[in-house]
Amino acid sequence: MTENRRVRMIVHGRVHAVAFRASTVREASGMGLAGIVRNLTDGTVEIIAEGPGDVLERLIEWSHHGPPAAIVETVDVSMAAATGEFSGFEVRFGY
Repeated sequence: MTENRRVRMIVHGRVHAVAFRASTVREASGMGLAGIVRNLTDGTVEIIAEGPGDVLERLIEWSHHGPPAAIVETVDVSMAAATGEFSGFEVRFGY
């Protein structure tokens, strides 16, 4: 197992109104990750997740296609040290 890391992703494409947030919670929770997912006002989805680096790589890979109704164009990814601020994985509402 690798050390805990933090990833922030901005997912571009048709990612609103396609169950992207709910699917992300299901995927990330199933992987044992903690963090949040939320829609942004510019039509993108932001994912912030913390956990082992190898597991985060699986979530990054998944985010490049998302749920079946999504059309992902690009995913911006940045990695940092984990902060431990999240206790589970949830949808955040509001922008």
